Amino acid sequence: MTAVLVVLVVLLVLALSLAASSVRVLREYERGVVFRFGRLVAQKGPGLVFLMPIADRMVRVTLRTITHAIPPQDVITRDNVPARVDAVAYFRVVDADASVVDIEDYLRATSEIAKTTLRSVLGKAELDSLLSDRERLNEDLQRIIDDQTEPWGIKVLTVEIKDVGIPQDMQRAMARQAEAERDRRAKVIDAEAEFQAAARLAEAAEVLSSSQAAMQLRYLQTLAEVGKGQGSTVLLPLPLDVIGSIARGVGHNGRGNGTSIAPLD
Repeated sequence: MTAVLVVLVVLLVLALSLAASSVRVLREYERGVVFRFGRLVAQKGPGLVFLMPIADRMVRVTLRTITHAIPPQDVITRDNVPARVDAVAYFRVVDADASVVDIEDYLRATSEIAKTTLRSVLGKAELDSLLSDRERLNEDLQRIIDDQTEPWGIKVLTVEIKDVGIPQDMQRAMARQAEAERDRRAKVIDAEAEFQAAARLAEAAEVLSSSQAAMQLRYLQTLAEVGKGQGSTVLLPLPLDVIGSIARGVGHNGRGNGTSIAPLD
């Protein structure tokens, strides 16, 4: 009797173990690829999944977006400048069956494809475009990687270049180039300002030369501005005809004291 109870207990434990091993719970972002005796049966989930004991084997696949940091890669740009570039790729599984059946390890495979594509694409670009035209390069990287991983059921959402490292001597050369470009722009702006000022002065001189009254008014305005300072002495030259008229008036009235007024040449 005791032996029968022991056997029943052992059988019950085995049955419970098999039942527990045949039940899986998949989250909302998970799918289960089920193989029965090595043959692909179906894709199941999310929720409670029942498997046939011994016969079925299930592989979990996550459908969430995966953030993969691409390790820094040494590249030679099109203009023969060495650079060290690192990037980040965002991708997700859209076909769980293909990601398990068609590729051994889709994470490692996608990582390797991303590294080789990064070196290939950036090796065809010049340093200036690598520093200033990253958006276009990001789009090219995303498109090329996505085309290669599509048969595996992987969708590459975006690829972003994070940092571009260049040698110190190249950084100093670029700094000197930027400084020279700023100096050139400053000189061009100064030259344009001088040209515009000279053009306005020429226009003002033309206007003044065409009107004697305007010339006299400008002359008096200049004298008034000069005489604003304290202790300033202003010499007011007079036209020769005015001086001659004064001299003749003095001689005619006989008010002179023997001193004659001679106009200055």
